[in-house]
Amino acid sequence: MKEVMMLIVVILPLFTGILLPLLSFRTRKGMWIYLETAVCVNSLLVLWMLSHAPEGTLTVFRFTGNLSITLRLDGMGAVFAALAALLWPFAMLYSFEYMKSEKNEKSFFLFYVVTYGITLGVALAENILTMYFFFEMLSLVTLPLVMHERTREAVHASRMYLYYMLGGAAFAFIGMTFVLAYGTTSTFVAGGVLDMARTGGKTDMLLLIYLLCFCGFSVKTAMWPFSSWLPKASVAPTPVTALLHAVAVVNTGAFAAMRVTYYSFGTELLRGTWVQGVILLLTIFTIVCGCSRALKETHLKRRLAWSTVGNMSYILFGAALMTPAGLVGALAHMICHSFMKLCSFLCAGAIMHKTGRNYIHELNGLGRKMPKVCLLFSVSAFALTGVPGLCGFVSKWYLAEAAVESENILAYAGTAALLVSALLTAVYMLTLVVRFFFPGKDFDGRMLKDVEDAGWMMLVPIGMAAAAVVCLGLHFGPVLEVLERIAGELGAV
Repeated sequence: MKEVMMLIVVILPLFTGILLPLLSFRTRKGMWIYLETAVCVNSLLVLWMLSHAPEGTLTVFRFTGNLSITLRLDGMGAVFAALAALLWPFAMLYSFEYMKSEKNEKSFFLFYVVTYGITLGVALAENILTMYFFFEMLSLVTLPLVMHERTREAVHASRMYLYYMLGGAAFAFIGMTFVLAYGTTSTFVAGGVLDMARTGGKTDMLLLIYLLCFCGFSVKTAMWPFSSWLPKASVAPTPVTALLHAVAVVNTGAFAAMRVTYYSFGTELLRGTWVQGVILLLTIFTIVCGCSRALKETHLKRRLAWSTVGNMSYILFGAALMTPAGLVGALAHMICHSFMKLCSFLCAGAIMHKTGRNYIHELNGLGRKMPKVCLLFSVSAFALTGVPGLCGFVSKWYLAEAAVESENILAYAGTAALLVSALLTAVYMLTLVVRFFFPGKDFDGRMLKDVEDAGWMMLVPIGMAAAAVVCLGLHFGPVLEVLERIAGELGAV
């Protein structure tokens, strides 16, 4: 029964979405109740599954030999599944108010809820083939969401999104093929599965293949030089961009990159080699580049998108340290960034939805008309900056500590990049807060006379995300214990 639950939580959102166009609802509220109930029930099932952790595996389909679609729950998968289960119900609730004035509601919600099941499939993948299968499906089901508005800009963004995702998948496929050819099994095993006797001593070739595989999966995290698709994709409705940046896409790329590093290729092969140096350099450059581009950006959602580019490379940087502390820091930032960025994007969406204003220079004095949204946005802004007492400080602290402990020269450079990034983040996020509440003497309040604060369906999800940012910042201990246990189980030594 416990093993079957893994399949149930994956397929329930799929069937919920597929049935949506076939069902007739008397009112829009009826459709909302149907969707929210299904998502909440699925999240409760996920949390039940996590508390009754199934020890076995569930093979859904077997191709041949050791090639199969198989599900299994382990520590790292549990963290990712828990994130999706906690965030999706609130994002769904937020989307109801946001989509009131949008067209093609049913098609939007179809793909929106299906994405939930596919994301859980990535989290519960028992082997590299299963993860790759759901990884590719995720690209396909999120494409219509990026293209939802069907404007010229949306079509262009969706094309770029598709090209980048297909290119990244091709590189990841090369890595998967080599793991299947030279590994003792396709299953994810702590420490890696490569049989060096089979490789004939072709270590450099394996390192090159790992680099291609890592970069392929990291396309979804928008690591440089694959960054430009993410800001373009911000043309999608805000409920989509919030989940793209908080869970469904960018975190999937980071999760897959950590999987192949610690479970397939193994840190014993990779640590101290030229490929580790290359990845550290790429992540360090992306951290600074993302924050620098965010500082220059004048569009609100695209500024937050460039912020995501930098922050996702924090996670990859921690993973690339290939130490237990680095892995803990990477997972910690994956959790904290999810809540911080969900909060900031939902606030941005509420502002744009209520005011019709997209650019930063148009936001002066908004705190007087939308005080609740602007105050909650300020919480996420201070957290992303790394103010003590909020979760952004906690995860960045563990990353910096891991970098110093690693005694790697490039890791020291990464620590400097974290400090530079914190300064740049303070500038591009806190300038928004200043504009909200201190518009200046020349501000004309009559320009905002028709603006009102967001409704409860928007404020509740935003408030819950902000509360999580504060709670994780003040009481991260229980989460840290779980992450340290995961790092120990992985044998990331």
